[in-house]
Amino acid sequence: MSKISLAEAVKLKSVLSKRIHELEEEMDRVAFVEIEKGEKIPPQARSLSDVEQDLEDIRKDLRLLDKLMYQANIQNNITYNEHKLTIVEAIEYATQLRAKARKYKEFGSSSKEEYPYYGEGVSIIKVATFDPEEYRLRGLEVEKKANRLSNLINAKNYQIELEFDGDKYF
Repeated sequence: MSKISLAEAVKLKSVLSKRIHELEEEMDRVAFVEIEKGEKIPPQARSLSDVEQDLEDIRKDLRLLDKLMYQANIQNNITYNEHKLTIVEAIEYATQLRAKARKYKEFGSSSKEEYPYYGEGVSIIKVATFDPEEYRLRGLEVEKKANRLSNLINAKNYQIELEFDGDKYF
């Protein structure tokens, strides 16, 4: 059996999911035909059972690919900031860092003071309890960390090989 890298598997999973969607649409097209009453159904290039068989084959491959990817993401590690993380932990950590960076950047784009509205003869001021510039810089730094971690994950994904025959899809 041939092998593919984990990075290729990630792309292939997307390809297979798209192909499943296409086959489901094809099922809808070949399942029904409009004909004049009393006429015979015209021959079709592919039958419903042909499409169903292709769909089952791809779904089976997708399940195997998923299993292999999950195993690889649990069994393989990367080192980030002197900590050993499984790939699945690293992926989640990168996601969390990106969310943190997004929030910090949101705070970083705030004004120190805003005048959102006036009450009955009273000025209301919305005052930030933090330094927006500090949060903008923190957001940029956290985003850099997320990018570094993502690069480590991607590099590792190209090193890991899975026992999967991707020749029929690539």
